[in-house]
Amino acid sequence: MTIFVVVFLLLSSVLYFNFFVKKSKSTSPIESSSVSFDLPDILKKGKLTILAENSSASFFIYKGKKMGFEYEILKEFANEIGVELEVKIIDDLDEITDKLNAGEADIIACNYAVTKERCKAIEFSLPIMRTSQVLIQRKPKNWETMKVEQLKEKMLVDPSQLSHKKIHVWRNSNYYQRLINLQEELGDTVFIKEENGQIGTEELIEMVSEGMIDYTVADANLAGINLKFFDNIDIDLNLSVKQKIAFGLRKASPLLKNRLDKWLDSFMRKTTFKYIKHKYYDLAQVTSGVKTESKSIKKGELSIYDDYFKAAAKKYGWDWRLLASLSYQESNFNPNVVSFGGAYSMMQFMPGTGPSYGVFPNSTPKVQIMGGMRKLSDDYISWSVIPDKVQRQKFTIATYNSGRGHVADARRLAEKHGLNKNIWDDNVEVMMLNLSKKEYYRDEVVESGSAKGTVTHRYVREIMSRFELWSSMYPEE
Repeated sequence: MTIFVVVFLLLSSVLYFNFFVKKSKSTSPIESSSVSFDLPDILKKGKLTILAENSSASFFIYKGKKMGFEYEILKEFANEIGVELEVKIIDDLDEITDKLNAGEADIIACNYAVTKERCKAIEFSLPIMRTSQVLIQRKPKNWETMKVEQLKEKMLVDPSQLSHKKIHVWRNSNYYQRLINLQEELGDTVFIKEENGQIGTEELIEMVSEGMIDYTVADANLAGINLKFFDNIDIDLNLSVKQKIAFGLRKASPLLKNRLDKWLDSFMRKTTFKYIKHKYYDLAQVTSGVKTESKSIKKGELSIYDDYFKAAAKKYGWDWRLLASLSYQESNFNPNVVSFGGAYSMMQFMPGTGPSYGVFPNSTPKVQIMGGMRKLSDDYISWSVIPDKVQRQKFTIATYNSGRGHVADARRLAEKHGLNKNIWDDNVEVMMLNLSKKEYYRDEVVESGSAKGTVTHRYVREIMSRFELWSSMYPEE
């Protein structure tokens, strides 16, 4: 009997240890797994690694250039401390704090709002901006022809109208919590469709634009950028007070946080920061203030720049009406326009590309057009593998809009999915559309990440359609 009691007590102790002690350790897995890797280690390694998502506020590739509001800020910080900046794209936002605390990266840069719940697991830097949450809804058909009053009648203009509406948001986002609170405030039900971390906010915005879902929620800063790409969405309904957006850091990296905060405090007062912010959140077809020419268009002329289009196209063997159609798509023939990402001129050159073709913000329209034609010619030559001339032109135009990397990704996806990689229509353009979806841009054959595929798809079609129209209206001499 005594032996039985001893064995019983020993077994009880083991069970107690396994259940209670192990359970208590597992209640805070994030804190227990947080690695000690701070600023001195980063300096020694020579690399600062950030967790970013494919989004306009975080990180993306546009016309072959790495961009993103937060990316550009942290690029400046990495230069300041003398290290390389490495970007790791996060595929599942539900894993982001775990990956940070496990040492897979040093900073979260995902347009991350500061919340009480998140502060339990990580630290936050000084806020880099404050922004409210807004409802993303789709404008009705033929909204372009409606008066303001008519359009408002078709849209939700007050949070109380969200009762019994289905809204898709990421389950672990601050948007979800806001909708929960809003239900209490309304005293009514809002049908919240919970999405996992594998579907990003920008993907949901695009789904609203395409009519796949009716509503989602986004931070106003991110919504504003996407309004430049999807003009049929409305972002005017405000749902919250302004919240802090900041970089996330490990609690085990106090020296990095201290250095980053001190640098941000100074940097955010500088012209460089103001320009970066202006570039992403203010430049939506903003003119430089220089007046455009008001010379009247003569009968039979397409624009006041026809002679420049004809001369440039003739030199490179292109149809001048196709060149003009692309220029119209880019700038409405405005030589002084500055738009998203700081692109300038009638041909919308990126600051890092324009000088390579002799085009600067103050270049004349003649120089702008010739530079754009040279760029198109280079892109056309680069697609020599495309046998059909018209299809090759479409690949060229798509490249001008989104960059060669994204078009090459769409070709590889097309081949993988049994489509013709040398035909744009109904083949590669289909995969270009899919490059905004995670299930496609996370494919192993994709090298340049996500793309605004719907924008490029529409861009090519509108330019070619206008070209066909202008070809009948303005016959070749």
